[in-house]
Amino acid sequence: MIKNFQNQVMRASKLLAAGTVCALWFSTGAQAQSDNSFTLTPYKASYTAYKWGDDVGEAHIELSELSDNQYSLLYTSKVSKFFLSDKRSEHSIFTLNDSTVVPSQYFYNRSGTGPDKELVVTFGQQGGEKIVVENGDIYNWNGEFDNQIYRLDLAKQLAKGVTELDYSFVNYRGELRNYGVKVIETETLTLPYGKLDAVKVKLIRDSKKRETYAWFAPSLDYALVRLQQFKDGDEQGDIKLKSFQPE
Repeated sequence: MIKNFQNQVMRASKLLAAGTVCALWFSTGAQAQSDNSFTLTPYKASYTAYKWGDDVGEAHIELSELSDNQYSLLYTSKVSKFFLSDKRSEHSIFTLNDSTVVPSQYFYNRSGTGPDKELVVTFGQQGGEKIVVENGDIYNWNGEFDNQIYRLDLAKQLAKGVTELDYSFVNYRGELRNYGVKVIETETLTLPYGKLDAVKVKLIRDSKKRETYAWFAPSLDYALVRLQQFKDGDEQGDIKLKSFQPE
């Protein structure tokens, strides 16, 4: 009985990894009409999180315009299995200057089973071009994005037909990171939302332990419609679009 209980706990813990997977990518709501034209369309999107075919939770993303050229991108997710739970939120405040996405503030919060976590990152403060992690490091700001908004530029580049990209950003732990993105193929997906043609990309990391694939739909302004991640060959989560509503 004890061994069976331990196996259930281990399985549930792996299911909760879907919460981390949700936080890696987001629906962009970005449009690119030409090389120099880049606009953002406010929207609301929801996703269902799966693990080994089980429905374990949901994620929601909202892009809204706060004022002229200032935007808010809010991500929330809630995943649970048995008595374990994982609840996360990411909130980016940023501007769009001459078709360039410029971060201003980034907020991260995680609660549930295990240690809680909060993070606040401010860009361009303390009298210079700095990235300030509250109660943490201070970096020279050399154009890095926050953990979310670099993917807004990804939509622009995919719309232009670019197949390989490289981004530097501050992740949800307050660390500087660099990821590559490579287009793999185009395929038709069957999702809770319905059937969609999507561009499949792979996230390129230095570590070979994790593999992350994401699908973006041209018909929805290159919104994220599916995300699947593996660690050491084991699926951590599979996130699929359920609804998408331009505002």
